[in-house]
Amino acid sequence: MSAAKTAPAVSPLAPTHVPEMPEIAGVRLATAAAGIRYEGRTDVLLALMDKGTTVAGVFTTSKCASAPVEWCRGILKRGQAQALVVNSGNANAFTGKTGRSSTALTARIAAKAVGCTTSDIFLASTGVIGEPLDATKFDGVLGTLAETAGPGGWMDAARAIMTTDTFPKVATATVKLGKAKVTINGMAKGAGMIAPDMATMLSFVFTDAPIAAPALQALLKAGVGHTFNAVTIDGDTSTSDTLLAFATGAAAAHGAPKITKANDIRLKAFVKAFNAVLADLAEQVARDGEGARKLVEILVEGATSDKSARKIAMSIANSPLVKTAIAGEDANWGRVVMAVGKAGEPADRDKLSIAFNGIRVASKGARDPSYDETEVSNAMKNPKIQIKVSLGLGKGRDRVLTCDLTKEYIAINGDYRS
Repeated sequence: MSAAKTAPAVSPLAPTHVPEMPEIAGVRLATAAAGIRYEGRTDVLLALMDKGTTVAGVFTTSKCASAPVEWCRGILKRGQAQALVVNSGNANAFTGKTGRSSTALTARIAAKAVGCTTSDIFLASTGVIGEPLDATKFDGVLGTLAETAGPGGWMDAARAIMTTDTFPKVATATVKLGKAKVTINGMAKGAGMIAPDMATMLSFVFTDAPIAAPALQALLKAGVGHTFNAVTIDGDTSTSDTLLAFATGAAAAHGAPKITKANDIRLKAFVKAFNAVLADLAEQVARDGEGARKLVEILVEGATSDKSARKIAMSIANSPLVKTAIAGEDANWGRVVMAVGKAGEPADRDKLSIAFNGIRVASKGARDPSYDETEVSNAMKNPKIQIKVSLGLGKGRDRVLTCDLTKEYIAINGDYRS
């Protein structure tokens, strides 16, 4: 597959501002073109972390998880990491014994290059499912990357892990922890096969805060609930979903306290910043949905519980009929009613109200008396569409992000593997 075929025009929803990504003490990055699948572009990322770096992770709930996901799950309990190897172009999923051998070989090559054990090497792959990954292509490449890795290069790193993404996704935050300033940097990739049940396809967060692995794991698990797990592009959960967080602890030398528990009161500002980075990355995934022209925010309130609101919001967000109506700039509330009704959650038709971009179009089981077709049609031309559903049954509420469904989504996925 040529690079041109996997590089569509940048999404019109791409952020207009890209942050300057600061260095993080204890993290070095390098990228290379190993020829995994693409021609003329980088497809391998090596991230090196100082010894003593802690790690946390959440992974896909798919029963057909990729070989790298299984590898990471197997070594995560140690809570230590010294390197991360990510390749794009091949997911190394549904590859059987060959896939497991490939991950083991990749880890051995990386461990030799870095000078650590294989249990300190974390792996992630993204791309085509079902094709064997030739790990011998990493031989030599990872050694060179280990020698040339430096503290910058965050944008290059984010580009190297892209597949059908149209722009690299990065986010950063700086916050005080004790007497020290700590930094949180994140990158993500994802544009299709997005209905995470933990994170997105691939996302990696790094910080110099000194946080023990169990505490970092608790923060990460809590953080994905209203960020990555509240995003859907097409309702399809990937075999490769991986979110890893690394904490080098370098800020301890500047007065940051060593954190051992997630509920430590000193973490309050850090947690807010950490979750903001996750939320930023998750929204960028929604903005880069394959073929997307509209960012769609689904708000559900008045449900019997937050859990019920989430199910209803996801039912709306994953409805092809709702998504195509938005693509056509049609405020078709009937399709929203359909999606609410099929969710299998408590709902009362005669208490239901629906609004598009703040304009109420339906209430009390019928079209709103003040409905103005021209007003609503103009509102639907906006690049961001908010659908607000009020159920009138309780205090449950939730928010989900998605995008519209266009002809381009079919074009991208119709020949993705060929």
